[in-house]
Amino acid sequence: MTNPRLLDGRLKLRHLVLVDALTERGSVVGAAAALHITQPVVTRGLHNLEDILGVTLYERGPRGITPTEFGVAFTEHARAVLAQLTQAARHVEEIADASRGQVVVGTHLAGSNLLLPRAIAHLKNAHPKLLVIVREGTPDMLLVELSAGRIDAIVGRLNRPGSDQTVRRALYQESIRLTVGLHHPLADRTQLTLDEVMEFPWIVPGGETALRLELEGYFARHGYDLPASRVEATSFLTVRQLLVETEMVAALPGLIGADDPRITRLPISLEPMGHNVGLTLAKDRRLSPATKAMLDSLESVAAQIRVLDKDEPA
Repeated sequence: MTNPRLLDGRLKLRHLVLVDALTERGSVVGAAAALHITQPVVTRGLHNLEDILGVTLYERGPRGITPTEFGVAFTEHARAVLAQLTQAARHVEEIADASRGQVVVGTHLAGSNLLLPRAIAHLKNAHPKLLVIVREGTPDMLLVELSAGRIDAIVGRLNRPGSDQTVRRALYQESIRLTVGLHHPLADRTQLTLDEVMEFPWIVPGGETALRLELEGYFARHGYDLPASRVEATSFLTVRQLLVETEMVAALPGLIGADDPRITRLPISLEPMGHNVGLTLAKDRRLSPATKAMLDSLESVAAQIRVLDKDEPA
């Protein structure tokens, strides 16, 4: 494969968009739905691209498609190009009107209840016309969005090191605490055993999260399986409402309930469970002025949270 083959005019931007969608969705049907085009158009576009490249990008199977070694590599480059084009368009817009701009932040449970809302408020106070877009998702989903340039930064738990495409920046450490609604029968207890807590239904994170694996390990060390009566959820709004309306128990980042009058933490240590909350950024990607302003606000609020966490009782 030589550069002229990709620069002879046959490769179009739509091919890059198509590969991104096919790899993310894992099927022609899913890609067609995501791009709002028909399945034959997707199939023709893929065949055309494979003819241009001279390689097979996907293995076809009864349950969808799987990227080949070529498909994995080309998807990575396609997403990098799309990300650069997205940043270029926004850069031009910000130069045209420096008082405006846009930053897209991805988030999952850790950091979404305290750090990010406070940082957004801090940012909007200084830049009222700056548009902030928040997207929630699982860590793996957000990494795909980051690599494709659809989000500028991820705020949340740092459960893995950086990679060739990303860089991590820790902001503060946060413990994991067992949390219940204020009406819960155990809410006023000053001492508890795990045996007592295990008698109630639980809310546990989804299987794709690091916290779920840590919780399973915690149960195993104490001779328990996952609670048979449980709900699996990672959306804080769902978890909070279940805690408020039921007698369920959830393992949550410690600061999540700090300012919430309807939930409280139980006096049981989950050590050594805990994590760093911080930022995941695309390596070597130019940061827009809006993104830089958002990161500055996150750093400022994180410094305040570090002080708050030290003052919180164990």
